[in-house]
Amino acid sequence: MNRDEILRKNKQYIFPCVVNYYTEPLVADHAQAQYLWDSEGRRYLDFFGGILTVSVGHSNPKVTGKIKQQIDRLQHSSTVYPTEQIVALAEKLAQITPGKLQKSFFTNSGTEANEAAVLVARMATGSFDVVALRHGYSGHSQLTKSLTAMAPWRKSGVISVGVAHAISPYCYRCPLGMTYPGCGVECANDVEEVIRTATSGSIAAFLAEPIQGAGGFITPPKEYFKIVFNIVKKYGGLFISDEVQTGFGRTGKKWFGIEHWEVEPDIITSAKGMANGVPVGLTIAAPEVADAFKGMTISTFGGNPVTAVAARATIEVIEEEKLLENADSVGGYFRQKLDELKEKHTLIGDVRGMGLMQGLELVRDRKTKEPAPEATNQFMERCRSNGLLIGKGGLYGNVIRLSPPLNIRRSDVDEAVGLMDKSLSEVAT
Repeated sequence: MNRDEILRKNKQYIFPCVVNYYTEPLVADHAQAQYLWDSEGRRYLDFFGGILTVSVGHSNPKVTGKIKQQIDRLQHSSTVYPTEQIVALAEKLAQITPGKLQKSFFTNSGTEANEAAVLVARMATGSFDVVALRHGYSGHSQLTKSLTAMAPWRKSGVISVGVAHAISPYCYRCPLGMTYPGCGVECANDVEEVIRTATSGSIAAFLAEPIQGAGGFITPPKEYFKIVFNIVKKYGGLFISDEVQTGFGRTGKKWFGIEHWEVEPDIITSAKGMANGVPVGLTIAAPEVADAFKGMTISTFGGNPVTAVAARATIEVIEEEKLLENADSVGGYFRQKLDELKEKHTLIGDVRGMGLMQGLELVRDRKTKEPAPEATNQFMERCRSNGLLIGKGGLYGNVIRLSPPLNIRRSDVDEAVGLMDKSLSEVAT
């Protein structure tokens, strides 16, 4: 099919709620390493990585080679039969996750991973109420939509029974009108206020992303999660770290984002970058939590041998090529260049994030901080025209999300920043 036919059939046969970027959607054809080509042969430097999913580069042969071998050996068996592949992955995850996390439940997506985490937390504690954060995004099932706290992602009559939302640690737009660090991280204390006023007073869990992804890469102060952790424990809850976007080295130095805040969660969920683009979901818990799951369950596709091999191979590449360190060092260089862009272009109101998870919040005016969603769309269009793929997010649709593969080089950063600089100038004119 040619491009026009693909676009026509996409409109005819795909649910219209499935969002495409750009006025004229880009039809992806093939990709390799840090580059993606469209159906017309145009090459792009990919700095969004399939929404923080391409961890070790597109079609990395160290991953795809093992996938091909496994397909010819055993493609599927379901969880009713243990396999070497699923236990090898689970063992490795127990080794690299923080604290007491030891037992894994595999699914196909972050949505399912978060659903399983809340389910087992309710079983383990005997409580029902869950506290999440405003501006958070947890998935597209009924439960995970209720955990999500941004109106555009909560359509279809979501009923938030047993879910309450505390204010987000959104320093750039502090909902309390305060300024860090003089604020004393007062936003963290709102978690206790919510528990005391909007729940039964005894909670099953607190669930949060270390850095809020779809919410616009909102990055909490360094003290935030320690304060919240103690509050959660005070009211009998489990701490669930949603690492769907921050997991597997994305934030640099550490395997998981929450480790930067020196907190040991009771449950971690992950997906996306875990298998470099192969569909996977992970819920890993402390043994006493996992053992509290009541009744029986299966996961038809969770822990699929091919998926398990892909995830294990991705972890191996991250280890062998020292990509945790690369994400930290190149991410630091990237942040420096983005800060320089902010100094040059007044459209950029804030730069935030960690490692190779960096965001730019675009505003009409830095004093008023009025969001600039139209300029954000124009900027994305200009970047595409100039050969760079980026993402966006935020409640107001005005945050640029940047998440290149963990094995990019400084030269890739220089190229990307140069293209963004050019595109910002074109938007300004």
